Amino acid sequence: MTDYLVFRLYGPMAAWGDIAVGEYRPSFSHPSKSAVIGLLAAALGIRRNEEERQKDLADSCSYAVRVDAMGSLLRDYHTVQVPSSGTGRNRRIYRTRRAELAETGLNTILSSRDYRCDAAYTMAISFSSGAPYSAQQFASALNRPVFVLYLGRKSCPLALPLSPRIVHAETVKEALAEAMAADELSILMQAESYVVYWESEDGGYEREQVITRRDMPRSRARWQFTERKENLATVSREED
Repeated sequence: MTDYLVFRLYGPMAAWGDIAVGEYRPSFSHPSKSAVIGLLAAALGIRRNEEERQKDLADSCSYAVRVDAMGSLLRDYHTVQVPSSGTGRNRRIYRTRRAELAETGLNTILSSRDYRCDAAYTMAISFSSGAPYSAQQFASALNRPVFVLYLGRKSCPLALPLSPRIVHAETVKEALAEAMAADELSILMQAESYVVYWESEDGGYEREQVITRRDMPRSRARWQFTERKENLATVSREED
């Protein structure tokens, strides 16, 4: 039997960063592992610049997510004013947004950002034997987080409590079966099936596909990520 930390994620908007090039900032359809690790780290009070603690946390977690409601895509168009940073020895570093706007001759940058609206997820996280924290410590931290938690971006707050709990199960499927979606979200779950993604070999689902995602944190300070494999299964709601 394995201890799974099970909790839900829901908000009016969420953003799960995908590979971004230039001015376009896409969002994947379900939480990235880096976002989930960031959420757990924030709950514990681990800062982004604490590289070793961040790495230990990422390496010790095995991730699974049930997409209870896919939500809809929202694309937000941005215009941002920024100063010229200069080059070489003349390159300037601005510590605050106020310092940037105090400069003269601002430039305008155009960008687009994607969000998922009214999407709902149930997470099941298991931890290796050498994990720096127990599942119960994570659950306590999610109930009383040190830092504010959000769904990928700071503009995406939680709309419901995470309701963390510890589930003892043989597989991811058994763990998620113990975590029914909140009644308040039933209106969002009209589709006849849902999708589950998981990392470990003990998923319990009939795997349909293996996808590669570049969302395994390598360096939070330098914002670098490596690839990982993720299993996928589509499940009929009649099977629940």
